[in-house]
Amino acid sequence: MKKRNKLKILNDPIYGFITIPNELIFDLIEHRYFQRLRRISQMGLSYLVYPGAHHTRFHHALGCMHLMQNAVRVLRFKGVNISDEEEEALYVAILLHDIGHGPFSHAMEHSIVNEVNHESISLMFMEKINMEFNGSLTLAIQIFKGEYHRKFLHQLISSQLDMDRLDYLKRDSFYTGVAEGNINSERLITMLNVVKDELVVEEKGIYSVEKFLLARRLMYWQVYLHKTSLVAESLLIRVLKRAKELVDKGEKLNASKPLLFFLENKISSSNFTEDVLETFSKLDDYDIVSAMKEWTTSNDFVLRNLCKMIIERDLLKIKIKKKEFNEEKINKRIEDFRIKSEISEEEARYFVFTGMIANQAYHQNKQNINILYKSSKIVDIVSATDQFNLKALAKPVTKYFICYPKYID
Repeated sequence: MKKRNKLKILNDPIYGFITIPNELIFDLIEHRYFQRLRRISQMGLSYLVYPGAHHTRFHHALGCMHLMQNAVRVLRFKGVNISDEEEEALYVAILLHDIGHGPFSHAMEHSIVNEVNHESISLMFMEKINMEFNGSLTLAIQIFKGEYHRKFLHQLISSQLDMDRLDYLKRDSFYTGVAEGNINSERLITMLNVVKDELVVEEKGIYSVEKFLLARRLMYWQVYLHKTSLVAESLLIRVLKRAKELVDKGEKLNASKPLLFFLENKISSSNFTEDVLETFSKLDDYDIVSAMKEWTTSNDFVLRNLCKMIIERDLLKIKIKKKEFNEEKINKRIEDFRIKSEISEEEARYFVFTGMIANQAYHQNKQNINILYKSSKIVDIVSATDQFNLKALAKPVTKYFICYPKYID
């Protein structure tokens, strides 16, 4: 049998050519759990706002791996010792860091699966693959969990300046066309170093870090927390909640087998077994979209209209302000809609609801981004910068929103 060439080169619209460094990485990319990420959108329903935002978690994971290759090369050049085993483990961990994401990224976590976040599902997938691959992912899992003795390796995967953030800001900026997020990830990586087992950024990179934090803040307001995306995601969460409610009452809904499984069963961290994981691995954006198309003709007023709003992009109105909304006004909107639509108050609450959003570009005292001066002094970025606005970026900004149907304005 002819041996297959596994050292492939992929073409990425952002970085150009990405090389697959070894056969293990190739086999992981080929694995059906990883291939599923081609069918999970990176930015949920943001394409309803930014038509280009159709890129996937698959794209993002490969981009992260590419940046990790650059980071390893830079750190080795600066004399940081990274063994071949550690290098491979870094590539595996960053490649699989998002493998546990459900359809439309975060919607599942808030509706039909209770208290199981995508990080813990990622870990379950990694442990399952590790058994198939005879333990060759063991070190990667240790680093991913932050249990390996060399702290900076975990920081490259998960910290306030990790390969994940460096890729998604640049990638999301590219696909949405929002130039404010276009960070110089190459320069940031070139400025990385390691001191006492901690990741630091050399003094020359200080402005790139400032730009990175500012870009993160702007991308949150302009893209991730965009008001139309907020409405769409809130509607999707309510679609799944309502579908689950109806199934619990014994109604028959048309949906794919994997989606029906999660609608029919109460799944939480305590009963997320290997069989459940297998079913979860068959679930992607397509299941949700085809179910919503089906449910636009449902007999249930709530499910039918919520699905139509998303499928036809005729969404609820949204108002955002700095103070919480008056309870009386909220109740009046609910009552108006209840009377107009001849439905119960409980059903009306699916269409009139409030929520809160917070944006904090930098968390001080949480794996800080440290700047290394030529004098060997190490200082947190907020203290190192002469930019007043960085102090502001470290403060959380909270806003409140209300969503309601257009015709009860």
